[in-house]
Amino acid sequence: MADGKVYKLIEIVGTSSSSIDDAMKSAVIRASKTLKGIDWVELGEVRGLVQDGKLTEFQTKLKVGFRLMDETELEA
Repeated sequence: MADGKVYKLIEIVGTSSSSIDDAMKSAVIRASKTLKGIDWVELGEVRGLVQDGKLTEFQTKLKVGFRLMDETELEA
């Protein structure tokens, strides 16, 4: 059997009132509480919420790759 890794790919959206960077970080932190084996992310889109002529929230759409694990990795 091959030793290569297999990944599942999902999309998530992170938000922050302070920066794009914080929006990305909050998305990864939250996803890590639910998903094991996150190895990489790819920034897909950046959006902003405008209220009263001011940018008030940053939104980032991320593709998240996490490893499909076998039983021994899940038990660790």
